[in-house]
Amino acid sequence: MIATVPPTMGPSDHFHLDFIVRGDFDIPMLTILRLDPLTSENGEAHNTSRYEIMNRKEGDSRLVVRRGQEFFLRIFLNRDYDPEIDGVSIVFTLDGIKKPNYGHGTFMVTPLLSPGEESEGAWHATLFAKETQAIVIKVSAPADAPIGKWKMEIDTKHKTSGGAISFNVNEPFYLLFNPWCQEDVVFIDDEAKRHEYVLLDTGLIWRGNKNTISASPWNFGQFERDILDCALYLLSDIGSVRASSRNDPVVISRVLTTAVNSNDDNGALMGNWSGDYSGGTSPTKWLGSVKILQEFYKTKKPVKYGQCWVFAGVLATVCKTLGLPSRVITNFSSAHDTQGSRTVDYFVDEKGNIMEELTTDSVWNFHVWSEVWMQRKDLGSDCDGWQAIDATPQEKSEGSFRCGPSSVAAIKNGEVMRPYDGGFLFAEVNADKVYWKYNGPTQPLKLVSKDTQGIGQYISTKAVGIWGREDLTQDYKYPETSNKEREAMLKALQQSESIFSRYYLNEQFNDIIFDFKLIDNVLVGDPFSVVLVMKNRSKENKYRVSVILRVDVVLYTGKVGGPVKTFETDRIIKPGSFEVVKLDVSWEEYGPRMLDQSAFNIACLANVKDTNFEYYAQDDFRVVKPIIDVDRQSEAVVDYPLEATASFINPLPIPLTNGKFLIQGPGLDTQLKIRVNKDILSGEKASCKFSMTPKFAGRSTIVAKFYSKELDDVDGFVNFMVLAVPVTNGYH
Repeated sequence: MIATVPPTMGPSDHFHLDFIVRGDFDIPMLTILRLDPLTSENGEAHNTSRYEIMNRKEGDSRLVVRRGQEFFLRIFLNRDYDPEIDGVSIVFTLDGIKKPNYGHGTFMVTPLLSPGEESEGAWHATLFAKETQAIVIKVSAPADAPIGKWKMEIDTKHKTSGGAISFNVNEPFYLLFNPWCQEDVVFIDDEAKRHEYVLLDTGLIWRGNKNTISASPWNFGQFERDILDCALYLLSDIGSVRASSRNDPVVISRVLTTAVNSNDDNGALMGNWSGDYSGGTSPTKWLGSVKILQEFYKTKKPVKYGQCWVFAGVLATVCKTLGLPSRVITNFSSAHDTQGSRTVDYFVDEKGNIMEELTTDSVWNFHVWSEVWMQRKDLGSDCDGWQAIDATPQEKSEGSFRCGPSSVAAIKNGEVMRPYDGGFLFAEVNADKVYWKYNGPTQPLKLVSKDTQGIGQYISTKAVGIWGREDLTQDYKYPETSNKEREAMLKALQQSESIFSRYYLNEQFNDIIFDFKLIDNVLVGDPFSVVLVMKNRSKENKYRVSVILRVDVVLYTGKVGGPVKTFETDRIIKPGSFEVVKLDVSWEEYGPRMLDQSAFNIACLANVKDTNFEYYAQDDFRVVKPIIDVDRQSEAVVDYPLEATASFINPLPIPLTNGKFLIQGPGLDTQLKIRVNKDILSGEKASCKFSMTPKFAGRSTIVAKFYSKELDDVDGFVNFMVLAVPVTNGYH
């Protein structure tokens, strides 16, 4: 158990009490008048003081505490408590359970113990202090207690007459997981990590592609209004977690991965990758989880729409609010293996087009999931630590769209048969990518390319304590081409039930060396070029090579959305020389065809006519969006207005129309939506002014997003300290 600081005494009237009188007695019965949950003292000791439900006006607040750690209650009485004649016991019942019982840990009774007295029960209530017509009791909930809302009943008994009174506390208290408690399976032995993964309410989610990694701010908002209640609703009403599992983070995190998406059970968020977001909100317009979860809790209908980073952000919020340490993970070049073969197989035609009718696997430019920290008592200590969980509905697991928790350590070692969904997650970070040339129904497939290193790159999360990127690739896989990495891949393949055959390219001697590349870091609005360099190593032979270069728009999920530009040519490469084939693409050519995430698929198919050697290469590419500059104009102080501006330069060669800024920051109950009242010309600054009043001291973040008809998904943020009182020398 964690020792906590005793509460400072002071009356309150937070809980309303009903009572029933039983028995006859002549001596005055001990009667409870009211109960003070000591929210301020308990909130500070349990790191729960920021929950909105703890800060409501007197009479409406609720107590939020963590399991495995003592908390205090003051009980006001009609007379002084006398342990010689007064018996007191407390009944704890997990709310929302049809048949609570002692065996499942959902119904507990504990007598009020004297200091130093011991009890065999899992829950303890000990007299901490006697006051005039009041007592302070110390309650200890076990470190494996079920989480959720707990109802409390306080019974008093007159030991002489036998009379008894039962008081039902109308308002329940909330019991959460406890990463500060060593006996709790979610314990993290690092205060900086506990702050980052449990208490920090804003973060960064990485998007883009492996060549252009960009950070998007995300407001988790795990302490905001209705978020905790929504998380418990997802568990009990949507996920239907059985009573005996309400204490198990393995079961709870798995259930949450299906309850957050709407595919099976009308959960919180509906996915949409079509590009048509009418009737809802485009995934790129969300600033965080709060608005999504508040709307879902109010309507009990799935919110429209989400994509992978939105699902991951919402899932992390739900985990954090329940006390599960959580972080958001981005995997660049992420495989979606539909066959369970641990390979991603592409089929291309004679023009280098991906044949969607034959290709069921895919590689996403990036994919985002969540992680939770816990011990795996069900698997063994070698699987303790971070567990991958994913609420994005991709493939069914045990009949539902859910994924995880899967031990990251087990994924790294190719232990794909361990629960849950290790094979799918292993393929996401370490599959081999194979390209087959389709020459017609009567001709054999020809393997034209393979890539054993391209999947699973720059696996990223927000670093602890700083607003930067931490690379986690080494946590998920051994270094590419290393013996251990290949051993893990072989182990995973041996455990696969797929009968899909794996072949490797016959590397016959070839004089022509190909180098396919792209000029990166292109700002949206600027032109870009795709280049193929061909070098002839032979000193005697010349070769004729046919080349097809193509650029297609693509969703970040790898689904091709349509052609932008194609170039075909034949070149003669003389002995010892080289040839460069270049495809230039202008804004006028790619701008009108851009899809979400501004991503493109570039591909090259080359054929050495004299030897019939074929070369195929493919890569993804993303133009870079501008970054919003968020500038504070005044000092950030609790209960003082904070003035700020947001601005960026229009990079497009055309005006931006119908522009809007979205702002989320400290003290805002709802996000601000600020319209730009004029067209923003090319090269002109778009800006807005706004204000907010912070409610809590400490580190905070303002998040800004801009969208218009011509340009969207532009964002930025600023991180700063909110002071409890103003400094004397002014703002710096």
